[in-house]
Amino acid sequence: MRYFLVVALAITLAACGAERTQDQPQKPSQAKAASLAEVRVSNAQLVARNSEILMLDFERLGATQGPLSAWHEGAELPSQLVDRDADGRPDALAVSIDLAAAAQMNFSVAATPSQLTAAARTQAEISRKQGGQWQGKQYQGGEFINVPRLKLPRQYTDHSEYIRYEGPGIESDHIGYRVYLDWRNGFDIFGKRESDLVLQQVGLDGYDSYHQMADWGMDLLKVGQSLGMGGFGYWDGKNVVPVGHTSSREAIIIDKGPLLSSFVIDYGSWQVDGVTTNLRAQFTMTAGSPLVQVKLQLSEPVHPLVIGLVKSEAAPLVQGDDDITGHAYTAVSTWGKQSLAGDDLGMMLVFKNALRTEQTEDDKSWLSVMRAPSGQLEYYFGAIWSGGPAGIADKIAFEAAVAGWSDRLTFAPRVDIVHAGNPTVSVDSLTADTVLSLARDMADTELRTKAWPLRYGGWDPERDRPAKWEYTTGLLAQAFDDLAQAGLGQNYAAAGADLVGSFVAPDGQIHTYKLDSYNIDNINAGKMLLRLYQQTGEPRFATAAAELRKQLATHPKTSNGAFWHKKKYPGQLWLDGVYMGMPFLAQYSLMFEQGASLNEAVHEFDVVNEKLKAANGLLHHAWDEERAQTWADQTTGLSPEFWSRGMGWYAMALVDLLEILPDDKVAERERLTAYLVEFLSAIKPHRSPAGVWYQVMDKPNAPGNYEEASASSMFVYALAKGINLGVLPESYRPYALASYQGVVNQFVSRDPDGDVHINNICQVAGLGFGRDGSYRYYMSEPVVADDIKGLAPFLMASVQISRLLQ
Repeated sequence: MRYFLVVALAITLAACGAERTQDQPQKPSQAKAASLAEVRVSNAQLVARNSEILMLDFERLGATQGPLSAWHEGAELPSQLVDRDADGRPDALAVSIDLAAAAQMNFSVAATPSQLTAAARTQAEISRKQGGQWQGKQYQGGEFINVPRLKLPRQYTDHSEYIRYEGPGIESDHIGYRVYLDWRNGFDIFGKRESDLVLQQVGLDGYDSYHQMADWGMDLLKVGQSLGMGGFGYWDGKNVVPVGHTSSREAIIIDKGPLLSSFVIDYGSWQVDGVTTNLRAQFTMTAGSPLVQVKLQLSEPVHPLVIGLVKSEAAPLVQGDDDITGHAYTAVSTWGKQSLAGDDLGMMLVFKNALRTEQTEDDKSWLSVMRAPSGQLEYYFGAIWSGGPAGIADKIAFEAAVAGWSDRLTFAPRVDIVHAGNPTVSVDSLTADTVLSLARDMADTELRTKAWPLRYGGWDPERDRPAKWEYTTGLLAQAFDDLAQAGLGQNYAAAGADLVGSFVAPDGQIHTYKLDSYNIDNINAGKMLLRLYQQTGEPRFATAAAELRKQLATHPKTSNGAFWHKKKYPGQLWLDGVYMGMPFLAQYSLMFEQGASLNEAVHEFDVVNEKLKAANGLLHHAWDEERAQTWADQTTGLSPEFWSRGMGWYAMALVDLLEILPDDKVAERERLTAYLVEFLSAIKPHRSPAGVWYQVMDKPNAPGNYEEASASSMFVYALAKGINLGVLPESYRPYALASYQGVVNQFVSRDPDGDVHINNICQVAGLGFGRDGSYRYYMSEPVVADDIKGLAPFLMASVQISRLLQ
């Protein structure tokens, strides 16, 4: 199976009746011609998720186009083809399902048209007049007609009587919104008394009608010159600068369907803070949710952007939890008698915690100042009206709902998709050529799509910042070099050399590296520097490596001699850091110090086994000697969970150090080998039925836990390399090959265009600064595809497996 995290836009809290099952989806039968893919969805929460709208990209389904339909136990599920990237062509299938708390559900996707007429629960529209004429800035006469797109005439301004309710509108079965398509760029709310769609009847008789209570509801918000309901602009430090001065504005309806509707507004040549930029804003709503997803894309970045809510004395601001990981969602909200109907109205902004740089205000709006260094920003806004169909009528219930919606976005469902085009392997038929061919295809995909921006002067797409000297860049470079050493071509060696070498100046200075941060992660790319010096003899690589060695010489340590993970993590030993620093220290010592520091490198593993190892042989993620961190046990100093990738780093470090240590270090080699054997024996019972390992290793049945690709690939690397080095006996061979088979069959996918991916990778995990080390925390981090921390270990493991098979 190939896991990946889908975007789940539906946000409701109602119960549902799906049953939990442990069934694994099977590869589509060739005899079942209409079946394209099999899907399993797991609810990562202990609350039900009704009307969950899953977004299944065509490429993950093995499709290039529609028609498509979704089926569960012989009955068709509501679905809709959608255009996620707003390029005019469908690229995903939206499917509506119900999931009980912690439940799983299997369904299939067929390459057949939908036969189900689903009830319309969303819509988006833009309506203008025709048949009249312009009199100055006013449009006289005519009738409204809906159009697929509308570019503003030059004479248009606010209250020109040309656009029905002054801009595009969007609604779900919860509530509706409109955006003023003029210099104000205000966002307004249409409160609905019922769940039926109503926008088509709003404003047909002019602007005044929807400001009075009607059978359907009314306009609820006095926007004025504020940002209204979730609007955006530029923050000059004192005032909001709206998206006012533009050369053009055009609204385009992208999707209008029963499950999802969306539109974009293209703002041409927005002039602000000395910058001229084109801005595209995409607005999306799904059935069962009051939230609007907003995606902003600027051709030239503008810093900083700001989003906000109109202020009301009757509704003070409430801030959500921000002592959380940066990838988790938080919110700001207001509740009170702030509607034009004189009753209670709640409004919220929901966004990833790391994106907000400041919470402030001006005289009109509550303001969240946001970072968007690459010119992209995603956030959500939403409203709940006490007179609406949601059934929320007081502040306590509203604030609970806001927290619930934030969690719903953070803990998106786990989705497993299998299609017939995915690669599969069998231990019985594995060959070295098969293994290396798959690795080559994956590496080529990475080189075509993502690797080169990581060079010095490029842009790191994962971290959304200029490329820096990072452990992940070094990891990828080593993986490429491993492929070259396996005979796949010197182009891979050149790619690895270029990625790391681009950061090294002729005099050996490492661009963007700072020794005094004492971050042990920064040492990892030094392994590639040593390889490059051995391969080329260029002095700059030796000089750069010496600078990293200088860091280790003065790097802070615990009282028992283990390296701190970072200066800002005092007294803390993390499993990650063992891999980042110790193989480099040992290799450098052999090359330049006659091995004087080999024992220091080995000692790190001694401390790990003394302090981090549990009675079951598994290793805790980290140890805080001072017991000062919120995640640290007050008696042991240990973090609470067994995070698999942390142990994966440790396993890789063990075999890498065993490769480096000279044969005459007999006692040290025996000790490390014993650690390796004990560890690999300890993790073996925790494999899933597919032969891979879970994100939190010892809790396979806990809600949201998932089979994780990076850790599983790391364990395969350690197993295969240990056998290849001769430190593990041949009896480990079936263990290694079966685990490799599990990684490929569970995580590796091939697109219809031939690109190969590795899915279900924990994007990042750490401790401190909002990361409490709990099970819930490890479930809150995003699950992604092709992250270097999974892709590179898979390539490296593939090389070791190929050698094992030769």
